[in-house]
Amino acid sequence: MTTHINTKLVQLGNRKDPSTGAVVAPIHLATTYAHPGLGQSTGYDYTRTNNPTRDILEEGLAALEGGERAVVTSSGMSAIQLAFQFFKQGSHFLVLRDLYGGSFRYFDHLEAENLAQFTYFETEADFEKLISDDISGVFIETPTNPLMQEVDIQRIADLTHQHGALLLVDNTLLTPLRQRPLELGADIVLYSGTKYLTGHNDILAGVVVTNDKNMGEKLGWLSNTTGPTLSAFDCWLFIRSLKTLPIRLDRQEATAQEIVTWLKQQEQVKDVLYAGKGAMISIRLKGEAKVGPFLEKLQVFTYAESLGGVESLITYPTTQTHADIPKELRESYGLTPDLLRLSIGLENSSDLIQDLEVALKE
Repeated sequence: MTTHINTKLVQLGNRKDPSTGAVVAPIHLATTYAHPGLGQSTGYDYTRTNNPTRDILEEGLAALEGGERAVVTSSGMSAIQLAFQFFKQGSHFLVLRDLYGGSFRYFDHLEAENLAQFTYFETEADFEKLISDDISGVFIETPTNPLMQEVDIQRIADLTHQHGALLLVDNTLLTPLRQRPLELGADIVLYSGTKYLTGHNDILAGVVVTNDKNMGEKLGWLSNTTGPTLSAFDCWLFIRSLKTLPIRLDRQEATAQEIVTWLKQQEQVKDVLYAGKGAMISIRLKGEAKVGPFLEKLQVFTYAESLGGVESLITYPTTQTHADIPKELRESYGLTPDLLRLSIGLENSSDLIQDLEVALKE
Protein backbone atom coordinates (compact mmCIF):
# COMPACT_ATOMS: atom_id res chain seq x y z
CA MET A 1 0.00 0.00 0.00
CA THR A 2 1.39 3.39 -1.03
CA THR A 3 0.73 6.00 1.61
CA HIS A 4 0.74 9.74 0.94
CA ILE A 5 3.37 11.67 2.91
CA ASN A 6 0.64 13.70 4.63
CA THR A 7 -0.87 10.48 5.97
CA LYS A 8 2.53 9.21 7.09
CA LEU A 9 3.13 12.41 9.04
CA VAL A 10 -0.25 12.33 10.77
CA GLN A 11 0.30 8.66 11.67
CA LEU A 12 3.88 9.21 12.89
CA GLY A 13 4.33 7.41 16.20
CA ASN A 14 0.98 5.63 16.06
CA ARG A 15 0.91 1.91 16.93
CA LYS A 16 4.34 2.16 18.54
CA ASP A 17 3.08 1.09 21.97
CA PRO A 18 1.13 -2.16 21.40
CA SER A 19 1.11 -3.00 25.10
CA THR A 20 -1.28 -0.10 25.81
CA GLY A 21 -2.58 0.80 22.34
CA ALA A 22 -1.67 4.45 22.92
CA VAL A 23 -2.48 6.51 19.83
CA VAL A 24 0.16 9.09 20.73
CA ALA A 25 3.67 7.72 21.14
CA PRO A 26 4.89 7.88 24.75
CA ILE A 27 7.84 9.97 25.92
CA HIS A 28 10.72 7.82 27.14
CA LEU A 29 12.53 10.07 29.59
CA ALA A 30 14.89 7.44 31.00
CA THR A 31 18.58 8.16 30.47
CA THR A 32 19.64 4.58 31.16
CA TYR A 33 18.08 1.14 30.63
CA ALA A 34 18.34 -2.15 32.53
CA HIS A 35 20.12 -5.12 30.95
CA PRO A 36 18.18 -8.42 31.07
CA GLY A 37 21.42 -10.25 31.81
CA LEU A 38 25.16 -10.33 31.23
CA GLY A 39 25.91 -9.42 27.63
CA GLN A 40 22.22 -8.84 26.91
CA SER A 41 20.42 -5.68 25.85
CA THR A 42 16.88 -4.61 25.03
CA GLY A 43 18.37 -2.54 22.22
CA TYR A 44 18.50 0.46 24.51
CA ASP A 45 21.37 1.06 26.90
CA TYR A 46 21.92 4.80 27.26
CA THR A 47 19.77 7.57 25.83
CA ARG A 48 22.60 9.45 24.12
CA THR A 49 23.05 6.36 21.96
CA ASN A 50 19.42 5.34 21.44
CA ASN A 51 16.06 6.46 22.74
CA PRO A 52 12.68 4.97 21.71
CA THR A 53 11.05 8.38 21.24
CA ARG A 54 13.98 9.68 19.23
CA ASP A 55 13.98 6.54 17.10
CA ILE A 56 10.37 7.22 16.06
CA LEU A 57 11.29 10.77 15.07
CA GLU A 58 14.42 9.78 13.14
CA GLU A 59 12.62 6.99 11.28
CA GLY A 60 9.86 9.44 10.34
CA LEU A 61 12.30 12.10 9.14
CA ALA A 62 14.23 9.59 7.04
CA ALA A 63 10.98 8.48 5.40
CA LEU A 64 9.88 12.09 4.89
CA GLU A 65 13.15 12.89 3.12
CA GLY A 66 13.41 9.59 1.23
CA GLY A 67 16.66 8.88 3.04
CA GLU A 68 18.38 5.89 4.59
CA ARG A 69 19.16 7.47 7.97
CA ALA A 70 18.25 10.63 9.85
CA VAL A 71 20.01 11.95 12.93
CA VAL A 72 18.37 14.65 15.05
CA THR A 73 20.47 17.07 17.06
CA SER A 74 20.09 19.84 19.61
CA SER A 75 20.12 22.71 17.06
CA GLY A 76 20.53 23.52 13.41
CA MET A 77 24.14 24.54 13.97
CA SER A 78 24.92 21.27 15.77
CA ALA A 79 23.52 19.48 12.71
CA ILE A 80 25.92 21.39 10.46
CA GLN A 81 28.80 20.67 12.83
CA LEU A 82 27.93 16.96 12.84
CA ALA A 83 27.87 16.83 9.04
CA PHE A 84 31.25 18.55 8.74
CA GLN A 85 32.78 16.13 11.24
CA PHE A 86 32.28 13.49 8.56
CA PHE A 87 35.15 15.07 6.60
CA LYS A 88 38.86 14.85 7.31
CA GLN A 89 40.73 17.78 8.82
CA GLY A 90 42.05 20.12 6.16
CA SER A 91 39.27 19.39 3.66
CA HIS A 92 38.50 22.05 1.07
CA PHE A 93 34.86 23.11 0.57
CA LEU A 94 33.01 25.16 -2.01
CA VAL A 95 30.16 27.17 -0.48
CA LEU A 96 27.40 29.23 -2.06
CA ARG A 97 28.10 32.80 -0.98
CA ASP A 98 24.63 33.83 0.21
CA LEU A 99 24.00 31.75 3.31
CA TYR A 100 22.89 31.96 6.94
CA GLY A 101 25.24 34.09 9.01
CA GLY A 102 25.70 31.38 11.65
CA SER A 103 26.99 28.97 9.00
CA PHE A 104 29.45 31.61 7.79
CA ARG A 105 30.61 32.22 11.37
CA TYR A 106 31.27 28.49 11.87
CA PHE A 107 33.09 28.11 8.54
CA ASP A 108 35.17 31.21 9.30
CA HIS A 109 36.15 29.67 12.65
CA LEU A 110 37.17 26.37 11.05
CA GLU A 111 39.32 28.21 8.54
CA ALA A 112 40.91 30.44 11.19
CA GLU A 113 41.91 27.31 13.13
CA ASN A 114 43.32 25.69 9.96
CA LEU A 115 40.78 22.88 10.28
CA ALA A 116 39.25 23.38 6.84
CA GLN A 117 39.43 25.62 3.78
CA PHE A 118 36.44 27.41 2.25
CA THR A 119 36.05 28.97 -1.18
CA TYR A 120 32.83 30.82 -1.98
CA PHE A 121 30.94 31.08 -5.26
CA GLU A 122 27.98 33.25 -6.26
CA THR A 123 26.68 31.63 -9.46
CA GLU A 124 26.55 28.20 -11.07
CA ALA A 125 29.00 29.48 -13.68
CA ASP A 126 31.44 30.38 -10.89
CA PHE A 127 30.96 26.93 -9.40
CA GLU A 128 31.83 25.22 -12.69
CA LYS A 129 35.14 27.12 -12.78
CA LEU A 130 36.01 26.32 -9.16
CA ILE A 131 35.05 22.65 -8.79
CA SER A 132 38.05 20.33 -8.97
CA ASP A 133 39.39 17.05 -7.61
CA ASP A 134 40.83 19.00 -4.66
CA ILE A 135 37.34 19.73 -3.34
CA SER A 136 35.99 17.42 -0.62
CA GLY A 137 32.51 18.87 -0.25
CA VAL A 138 30.08 21.46 -1.59
CA PHE A 139 27.62 23.27 0.70
CA ILE A 140 24.59 25.16 -0.61
CA GLU A 141 21.31 26.67 0.49
CA THR A 142 18.59 26.94 -2.14
CA PRO A 143 16.74 29.20 -1.94
CA THR A 144 19.40 31.19 -0.15
CA ASN A 145 18.98 33.05 3.11
CA PRO A 146 18.13 35.94 2.86
CA LEU A 147 18.32 36.75 -0.88
CA MET A 148 16.07 33.84 -1.96
CA GLN A 149 18.33 32.88 -4.87
CA GLU A 150 18.05 29.37 -6.31
CA VAL A 151 20.56 27.03 -7.91
CA ASP A 152 20.02 23.76 -9.75
CA ILE A 153 20.67 21.03 -7.18
CA GLN A 154 20.87 18.26 -9.77
CA ARG A 155 23.38 20.16 -11.89
CA ILE A 156 25.52 21.00 -8.86
CA ALA A 157 25.31 17.37 -7.68
CA ASP A 158 26.38 15.96 -11.05
CA LEU A 159 29.45 18.19 -11.24
CA THR A 160 30.28 17.60 -7.57
CA HIS A 161 30.21 13.83 -7.99
CA GLN A 162 32.28 13.96 -11.18
CA HIS A 163 35.11 15.27 -9.00
CA GLY A 164 34.60 12.78 -6.18
CA ALA A 165 33.15 15.29 -3.72
CA LEU A 166 29.98 15.23 -1.60
CA LEU A 167 27.07 17.67 -1.83
CA LEU A 168 25.46 19.04 1.33
CA VAL A 169 22.18 20.96 1.00
CA ASP A 170 20.56 23.09 3.69
CA ASN A 171 16.86 22.65 2.86
CA THR A 172 15.49 24.56 5.86
CA LEU A 173 13.44 27.10 3.91
CA LEU A 174 11.47 24.66 1.73
CA THR A 175 11.28 21.41 3.73
CA PRO A 176 10.92 18.00 2.00
CA LEU A 177 7.36 18.95 1.08
CA ARG A 178 8.60 21.46 -1.49
CA GLN A 179 12.07 20.18 -2.36
CA ARG A 180 13.74 16.77 -1.97
CA PRO A 181 17.49 17.25 -2.42
CA LEU A 182 18.43 13.58 -1.95
CA GLU A 183 16.33 12.67 -4.98
CA LEU A 184 18.17 15.37 -6.95
CA GLY A 185 21.61 13.98 -6.08
CA ALA A 186 22.53 15.51 -2.73
CA ASP A 187 24.48 13.27 -0.33
CA ILE A 188 23.50 14.98 2.92
CA VAL A 189 20.49 17.19 3.65
CA LEU A 190 20.47 19.51 6.64
CA TYR A 191 17.73 21.33 8.52
CA SER A 192 17.33 23.73 11.31
CA GLY A 193 14.43 21.76 12.74
CA THR A 194 13.69 24.84 14.83
CA LYS A 195 12.08 26.37 11.75
CA TYR A 196 9.29 24.88 9.60
CA LEU A 197 9.65 21.25 10.65
CA THR A 198 8.66 22.01 14.25
CA GLY A 199 7.05 25.32 13.34
CA HIS A 200 5.93 26.74 16.70
CA ASN A 201 8.94 28.80 17.81
CA ASP A 202 9.29 26.61 20.91
CA ILE A 203 11.72 23.82 19.96
CA LEU A 204 15.43 24.07 19.17
CA ALA A 205 16.51 21.18 16.93
CA GLY A 206 18.61 20.12 13.95
CA VAL A 207 18.36 17.31 11.40
CA VAL A 208 20.92 15.51 9.23
CA VAL A 209 19.67 13.02 6.61
CA THR A 210 21.53 10.84 4.10
CA ASN A 211 20.51 8.12 1.66
CA ASP A 212 23.83 6.29 2.00
CA LYS A 213 23.77 3.48 4.59
CA ASN A 214 27.47 3.64 5.46
CA MET A 215 27.38 7.41 5.74
CA GLY A 216 24.31 7.15 7.95
CA GLU A 217 26.06 4.71 10.26
CA LYS A 218 29.07 7.03 10.51
CA LEU A 219 26.88 10.04 11.28
CA GLY A 220 25.09 8.01 13.95
CA TRP A 221 28.44 6.99 15.42
CA LEU A 222 29.65 10.59 15.43
CA SER A 223 26.43 11.74 17.11
CA ASN A 224 26.83 9.14 19.85
CA THR A 225 30.50 9.99 20.28
CA THR A 226 30.21 13.78 20.39
CA GLY A 227 26.73 13.96 21.97
CA PRO A 228 24.65 16.68 20.24
CA THR A 229 21.60 14.74 21.44
CA LEU A 230 18.04 16.01 21.20
CA SER A 231 16.13 15.34 24.41
CA ALA A 232 13.28 12.85 24.50
CA PHE A 233 10.75 15.55 25.34
CA ASP A 234 11.86 17.73 22.43
CA CYS A 235 11.71 14.67 20.17
CA TRP A 236 8.13 14.11 21.27
CA LEU A 237 7.23 17.74 20.59
CA PHE A 238 8.96 17.42 17.19
CA ILE A 239 6.81 14.37 16.35
CA ARG A 240 3.67 16.25 17.36
CA SER A 241 4.67 19.22 15.22
CA LEU A 242 5.37 17.17 12.09
CA LYS A 243 1.78 15.95 12.07
CA THR A 244 0.60 19.44 11.07
CA LEU A 245 3.51 20.40 8.78
CA PRO A 246 1.60 19.97 5.47
CA ILE A 247 -1.37 22.11 6.46
CA ARG A 248 0.86 24.71 8.08
CA LEU A 249 3.12 25.05 5.06
CA ASP A 250 0.22 25.08 2.58
CA ARG A 251 -1.42 27.95 4.44
CA GLN A 252 1.81 29.87 4.98
CA GLU A 253 2.77 29.55 1.31
CA ALA A 254 -0.66 30.65 0.05
CA THR A 255 -0.55 33.71 2.31
CA ALA A 256 3.04 34.49 1.28
CA GLN A 257 2.08 34.46 -2.39
CA GLU A 258 -0.81 36.82 -1.70
CA ILE A 259 1.51 39.17 0.18
CA VAL A 260 4.14 39.04 -2.59
CA THR A 261 1.54 40.14 -5.13
CA TRP A 262 0.56 43.06 -2.89
CA LEU A 263 4.16 44.06 -2.08
CA LYS A 264 5.08 44.30 -5.76
CA GLN A 265 2.46 47.04 -6.13
CA GLN A 266 3.85 49.21 -3.31
CA GLU A 267 5.93 52.24 -4.30
CA GLN A 268 7.78 52.25 -0.99
CA VAL A 269 9.19 48.77 -1.70
CA LYS A 270 12.18 48.76 -4.05
CA ASP A 271 12.60 44.97 -4.45
CA VAL A 272 10.60 41.86 -3.59
CA LEU A 273 12.65 38.66 -3.38
CA TYR A 274 10.66 35.42 -3.45
CA ALA A 275 11.52 31.98 -4.79
CA GLY A 276 8.00 31.28 -6.05
CA LYS A 277 7.34 28.66 -3.38
CA GLY A 278 7.58 28.46 0.38
CA ALA A 279 6.72 31.24 2.81
CA MET A 280 9.91 33.32 3.01
CA ILE A 281 10.04 36.78 1.45
CA SER A 282 12.75 39.41 1.50
CA ILE A 283 12.16 43.05 0.59
CA ARG A 284 14.28 46.13 0.10
CA LEU A 285 12.83 49.43 1.21
CA LYS A 286 13.70 52.67 -0.58
CA GLY A 287 16.51 53.60 1.77
CA GLU A 288 18.12 52.30 4.96
CA ALA A 289 16.64 55.21 6.93
CA LYS A 290 13.15 53.81 6.44
CA VAL A 291 13.92 50.50 8.19
CA GLY A 292 13.70 51.69 11.79
CA PRO A 293 10.38 53.58 11.51
CA PHE A 294 8.91 50.70 9.50
CA LEU A 295 9.76 48.13 12.19
CA GLU A 296 8.45 50.35 14.98
CA LYS A 297 5.00 50.63 13.36
CA LEU A 298 4.40 46.88 12.97
CA GLN A 299 1.72 45.43 15.26
CA VAL A 300 1.10 41.91 13.89
CA PHE A 301 4.54 40.97 12.58
CA THR A 302 7.03 40.42 15.39
CA TYR A 303 10.50 41.90 14.94
CA ALA A 304 12.60 38.90 15.93
CA GLU A 305 15.13 36.38 14.64
CA SER A 306 14.20 32.92 13.33
CA LEU A 307 11.60 31.84 10.80
CA GLY A 308 9.09 29.14 9.91
CA GLY A 309 6.82 29.41 12.94
CA VAL A 310 3.07 29.92 13.13
CA GLU A 311 3.64 33.57 14.11
CA SER A 312 4.79 35.94 11.37
CA LEU A 313 8.25 37.33 12.03
CA ILE A 314 10.34 40.04 10.43
CA THR A 315 14.11 40.06 10.67
CA TYR A 316 16.77 42.67 9.86
CA PRO A 317 19.70 40.52 8.69
CA THR A 318 22.22 43.38 8.86
CA THR A 319 22.10 43.49 12.67
CA GLN A 320 20.60 40.08 13.45
CA THR A 321 21.08 36.82 11.54
CA HIS A 322 23.94 37.96 9.29
CA ALA A 323 25.75 40.46 11.51
CA ASP A 324 28.86 38.23 11.68
CA ILE A 325 29.44 38.57 7.94
CA PRO A 326 31.72 41.62 7.38
CA LYS A 327 29.78 44.67 6.17
CA GLU A 328 31.65 45.15 2.90
CA LEU A 329 31.40 41.46 2.07
CA ARG A 330 27.66 41.08 2.67
CA GLU A 331 26.85 44.29 0.80
CA SER A 332 29.02 43.20 -2.13
CA TYR A 333 26.68 40.34 -2.95
CA GLY A 334 23.41 42.15 -2.29
CA LEU A 335 22.76 41.87 1.45
CA THR A 336 22.26 45.59 1.79
CA PRO A 337 21.14 47.56 4.87
CA ASP A 338 17.75 48.30 3.30
CA LEU A 339 16.83 44.59 3.26
CA LEU A 340 14.28 42.91 5.54
CA ARG A 341 13.29 39.24 5.71
CA LEU A 342 9.69 38.18 6.31
CA SER A 343 8.60 34.79 7.62
CA ILE A 344 4.89 34.39 6.95
CA GLY A 345 2.85 32.65 9.62
CA LEU A 346 -0.74 31.53 10.01
CA GLU A 347 -2.44 34.84 10.69
CA ASN A 348 -5.16 36.10 8.38
CA SER A 349 -3.58 37.44 5.19
CA SER A 350 -5.62 40.67 5.24
CA ASP A 351 -4.36 41.45 8.75
CA LEU A 352 -0.75 40.93 7.70
CA ILE A 353 -1.18 43.10 4.61
CA GLN A 354 -2.85 45.83 6.63
CA ASP A 355 0.01 45.70 9.14
CA LEU A 356 2.57 46.14 6.36
CA GLU A 357 0.49 48.89 4.73
CA VAL A 358 0.35 50.97 7.89
CA ALA A 359 4.08 50.47 8.51
CA LEU A 360 4.97 51.56 4.98
CA LYS A 361 3.11 54.85 5.23
CA GLU A 362 5.33 57.90 5.52
